[in-house]
Amino acid sequence: MVYQSPVGARDLLPLDVAQKRWIEDRLQQVFHRWGYHRIITSTLERMDTLMAGGAIDRSAVIQLQNGNDEDLGLRPELTASIARTAVTRMAGVNYPQRLYYNANVFQRTGELKHNRQQEFYQAGVELLGSGGGLADAEILLLMADSLQAVGLNNWYLILGEAEITRSLLKPFPPHLQEKVRSAIAHLDRITIDTLPLSDELRERARIMLDLRGKPADVLQKVSSLGLDESLQAVVDNLKNLVKLLDSSVKSNTNSFSGKGIEIILDLSLLQTFDYYTGIVFEVISQTDGQTRVLGRGGRYDQLLKLYHPKGESVPGIGFALFLEGLQQILLSCGRLPQTTPGTNWLIVPETPDAYTAAFAYATKLRDSTHLVRVEMDLGGRDVDEIRQYARDRTINQIAWIKADGSRMIESLVN
Repeated sequence: MVYQSPVGARDLLPLDVAQKRWIEDRLQQVFHRWGYHRIITSTLERMDTLMAGGAIDRSAVIQLQNGNDEDLGLRPELTASIARTAVTRMAGVNYPQRLYYNANVFQRTGELKHNRQQEFYQAGVELLGSGGGLADAEILLLMADSLQAVGLNNWYLILGEAEITRSLLKPFPPHLQEKVRSAIAHLDRITIDTLPLSDELRERARIMLDLRGKPADVLQKVSSLGLDESLQAVVDNLKNLVKLLDSSVKSNTNSFSGKGIEIILDLSLLQTFDYYTGIVFEVISQTDGQTRVLGRGGRYDQLLKLYHPKGESVPGIGFALFLEGLQQILLSCGRLPQTTPGTNWLIVPETPDAYTAAFAYATKLRDSTHLVRVEMDLGGRDVDEIRQYARDRTINQIAWIKADGSRMIESLVN
């Protein structure tokens, strides 16, 4: 019998881990510089927490049962878990709270094929307790800074607004709203033309098909749809956000290499998890002719209320970056490590009674203020085999230790 990982899971070998850590370390440095603190939540959650009041479909969750017959699942994302933790375990804290995470998530796919992944790694942030355009801008600029830190080029931002999109869909018959939304999201004019809609609603749907492109053009078109005063205010806030992002990037050219943030406004954009109440966005990368979604996020001002003991509302906004996608692109660009970190020293006791001195010298080397990787030879090999092992492992120095503690240092040219 050949033992393999479960369907949808995969093992990360040392080189995979080294590349993943390269990305994580750079993202973490950015998160720290922006004042965010790491939070670690349980991988296992109650299903009522994970489903976020119905915003996350049960079918997306890998479900488990424990001995107490509790309805449990593996988290498909982190926002709901952090929202639950923030209002139940961090009561009395001052807002805003700036939190970040680096964790695995589990998402059930429709078809379980051997190569269909179900475990994923994400790094992201949540800004809790702040609403409005300044908080929105902070999150988007932080995301841009994060992508800059890992050296990602050729990406752009798809920006939508959940409240506007839902409001524009309200005039359509309830049983057709999802079909209209799906047709708009996929630029499917044929479906729009064949749905049983009145001439007025069909024309509205056609206009919505064109609500994707340069922000100024899209905002002008949406304003022509006869918005009420409250929705026009949302459009104005979106316009102000785009201006704020543009001016912030121009005043910080060192941070963004003069590139700026390329924004495509898309008012058909709705996320898979339906707890968003304001802006929603995706990071899209185009490399070698391939288009990938590398991250998603948005504002969720009603989510924390679901978990709050007193039902109080706390605004929130955040994003998640998808580490597998980042790793694939950065690897193709040659930015990631191509080998695992090498060992600096191999310590070889020359005789059995030299082990005490050898362990002592290895400890001395490991106590250096800098990270030094030190291996101990555990016997069973002759001198030539030891040297060949060191070359294979790209170990540069061998310390041959005698019983009295004296040593001979041999440098190898690999």
